[in-house]
Amino acid sequence: MKDYLVKALGFNGQVRAYAVSTTEAVAEAQRRHYTWPTASAALGRTMTAGVMLGAMLKGDNTLTIKIEGGGPIGTILVDSNAKGEVRGYVTNPQTHFDLNEHGKLDVRRAVGTDGMLSIVKDLGLKDYFTGQTPIVSGEIGDDFTYYLVTSEQVPSSVGVGVLVNPDNSIQAAGGFILQLLPGTEEETIVAIEERLKTIQPISKMIQSGLTPEDILEELLGKGNVQILEKMPVTFQCQCSKERIENALISLGKQEIRNIIDEEGQAEANCHFCNEKYHFSKEELEQLEKDAK
Repeated sequence: MKDYLVKALGFNGQVRAYAVSTTEAVAEAQRRHYTWPTASAALGRTMTAGVMLGAMLKGDNTLTIKIEGGGPIGTILVDSNAKGEVRGYVTNPQTHFDLNEHGKLDVRRAVGTDGMLSIVKDLGLKDYFTGQTPIVSGEIGDDFTYYLVTSEQVPSSVGVGVLVNPDNSIQAAGGFILQLLPGTEEETIVAIEERLKTIQPISKMIQSGLTPEDILEELLGKGNVQILEKMPVTFQCQCSKERIENALISLGKQEIRNIIDEEGQAEANCHFCNEKYHFSKEELEQLEKDAK
């Protein structure tokens, strides 16, 4: 199943809902960064949340998520936009631990619980919107729930999950966000709370073949879901050789000449997608000519 996201309303417009399958996008990140299982789960959960938060934006707006919990995985950084495009990386991709007491990947231990979750939104204005909340669990989903409730003042429930195969590849990944709109009836809140207590983990739902639409029916009940929009989801990086060239040109003639004299060539590596860009001596000399 190709990755995609659905936007929906539930209970006759009382609830805003998002559900997404991100298996292929997270698998692409795993392949590019050679992440080990616990790191894959932490990065994949953050990317999944990022896709859904990005879907709340409009037009060319973008957002950047940074999670710094003080754990051995280091920083988790994820970019997403309103088009379903996402990219991300972790400082220490080869981070892994034994399963925790619940038999699950020990994401909390990898991420840490002494730090902050920050979200910066570029809304096409002069100023950026920045929200920041303390990490409350290190399990990612709970931390995004706390962020939405505290920073954006929206009662929400966030579920994100990743299943990793024994060979480190990604078996399933996905997530959901439910948000209560003003005037939601108490009866609706109770019904959702009861369902959240009994549903399978989100990654298990994806693994068993449930679509994002099916997941929303599991969460809200059949007949309570009104699908508004479907959107493809992809791992997509904005880097290119041209962008790296422009960055090198911005260094100025002298700095480029220093690289030529000392190294004779240059290689740049994109943190987000791990793509490598090589520049020969001849290419650097041309960039030197183009620089001011």
